[in-house]
Amino acid sequence: MQVEILIVEDSRPQAMKLQHLLERNNYKVITARNGVEALKFLTDHKPAMIITDIIMPEMDGFELCRRIRSEKLLKDIPVILITAFPDHTAILKSLESGADNFVTKPYTDDFLLSQVEYILKNLEIRRNNQKHGNHLEIFFEGERYPITANYSQIIDLLVSVFQNSIQKTRELEEANRELKEAFEKIKTLQGFIPICAHCKKIRNDEGYWQQVETYIAERSEVEFSHGLCPECAAKLYPDLFDTER
Repeated sequence: MQVEILIVEDSRPQAMKLQHLLERNNYKVITARNGVEALKFLTDHKPAMIITDIIMPEMDGFELCRRIRSEKLLKDIPVILITAFPDHTAILKSLESGADNFVTKPYTDDFLLSQVEYILKNLEIRRNNQKHGNHLEIFFEGERYPITANYSQIIDLLVSVFQNSIQKTRELEEANRELKEAFEKIKTLQGFIPICAHCKKIRNDEGYWQQVETYIAERSEVEFSHGLCPECAAKLYPDLFDTER
């Protein structure tokens, strides 16, 4: 039996992209355009998971998550929040709303699928370990954040934030590697270079004439060692190379 996932996303292209990804991996997908439409669907359906964008018209993802947690028949459905703004306020509001997971845009397909799999595998554990009546409150930068998530959800959310951090670090390392490769290509001299036919100086981008070794050294990682070729040595020091004596 296919696992049913509800996607709540006001951007149709984003919703379709996520739907195709999940369906390719054997999940059954239903979509809703915002929190209001999602709640209407949830009146007589109970999906195994909800993946919702945070910023949406009519009802955002935080409020949708709060409504789900307030309903006896829905409160155990795991919710993944997706946002393009992963600041500390969004994380605290995710805890306040009772979310299970937090994913930042842009994300890779493999990363999102790993989060879905993680939640589903731990769903029964989370249900068995739910503890009711334990209320927490966080005071941060002048705001109070009542935490309605249970301990298992808090752990899941914090783990997801940590995993996001690792993923972003890996993506940054990859971007740095690509940037370094691009820089190495830039350091390779290409194209037409004006050179004096007599003294062999090269005209740089500012219009000034430079010695060949100076021009190349400034635009590459080449280091020069100076010597004399046989022709120049014979011309400059004819006595040393006079073979007729």
